[in-house]
Amino acid sequence: MKKTKTPGFETRMIHAGTQPEPVTGARQTPIFQNTSYVFHDADHAASLFNLQTFGFIYSRLTNPTVAALEERLASLEGGRGATCCASGHAAQILAFFAIMAPGDRFVASNRLYGGSITQFGKTFKKFDWQVDFVDVDNPENVRKAIGPKTKAIFVESLANPGGVVSDLEALSAIAQAAEIPLIVDNTMATPYLCRPFEWGADLVVHSTTKFLSGNGTSVGGAVVDSGRFDWAKSGKFPGLAEPEPAYHGLSFYETFGDMAFTMQAHAVGLRDLGATMAPMNAFQTLLGTETLSLRMERHCANAKTVAEFLENHEAVDWVSCAALPASPYHDLGLKYLPLGAGSVFTFGVKGGYEAGVKVVESCELFSHLANIGDSRSLILHPASTTHRQLTEEQREAAGAGPAVVRLSIGLETVEDLIDDLGKALAATV
Repeated sequence: MKKTKTPGFETRMIHAGTQPEPVTGARQTPIFQNTSYVFHDADHAASLFNLQTFGFIYSRLTNPTVAALEERLASLEGGRGATCCASGHAAQILAFFAIMAPGDRFVASNRLYGGSITQFGKTFKKFDWQVDFVDVDNPENVRKAIGPKTKAIFVESLANPGGVVSDLEALSAIAQAAEIPLIVDNTMATPYLCRPFEWGADLVVHSTTKFLSGNGTSVGGAVVDSGRFDWAKSGKFPGLAEPEPAYHGLSFYETFGDMAFTMQAHAVGLRDLGATMAPMNAFQTLLGTETLSLRMERHCANAKTVAEFLENHEAVDWVSCAALPASPYHDLGLKYLPLGAGSVFTFGVKGGYEAGVKVVESCELFSHLANIGDSRSLILHPASTTHRQLTEEQREAAGAGPAVVRLSIGLETVEDLIDDLGKALAATV
């Protein structure tokens, strides 16, 4: 039997999860801006609530527009299923909600987005979920941190803000030996630049707010499941492998197999946490994914050119960008992100904190705001904003020291970006 050819990435980013709307023939996926759906009869309603039939009940759980985006993201990542939700932070809660119990722990990189460090280190404690932050540049640190209550390893494929590349293959081997999932935040890389499942990751999370939507209009998040993790083997994950009382003793893993995590994330996670993605935001993100590869190519090309300019500027101490041969992450970048090292990176300004603030305030074309992945170029001083809530030691470990400036390079004419940065840097001399 002839094997069916898998469509290319660009074909899937336009077509996966969508088809002409059957009633009107509309080619673009409609915005199903509704709360609930009519049942055929009482038996149909019962089968939906018992998870015996796939379908739509209530938009907190599932919605046709959101479902189209979920199918597309699963396809782009090479996963089995996806769960979209209200934000990237909501996606992280959903990912852990299915696998953690009070008193459980997980190991996380100490080089993460500042909001994630705060969420993991402070807010998660209210669930009695405990985190062990380690420097994952040496995978042995991760191995040593794993104990009997450890339920996962969490890293960013390309870390925010410093352009740090995680060695996914090495981390996956450690996770497999410990029989725990490797969770990878792939927001900064996107599935166009890096596909963590190909390197052994088990779950991928996204802030769809960033590059996937690409235009700064829509907040959202997603958890994508590889479908490969055996949730029953170790006995560590009763929420997925043992009987679920709310569904008459159904076991998600026994019933749904490689769709267990995705089904549980909808039927329990979204049901009880309520962190639902709005249909309009799903629609906007679907539009964004249609141009993902084209945008990422320009993002990466512009970023590399700007990084090279900064590397040779007299007012700059250093540049942390894996696209540069001098970066300690350059080789890992070539391995895991062969099409480009992303568009978010940092640099250090001579003159410390005040100079960093001065650069940010002196830019005119770069927008000063707390986001990344926009078509517009963005600039931020992490120590006074996104990483402000961290201790000085945590900021330094995360690559957000006092002199650090973060750039998210957009799609503008690159010469204009260089001119704007050059004038801002001149103001610090």
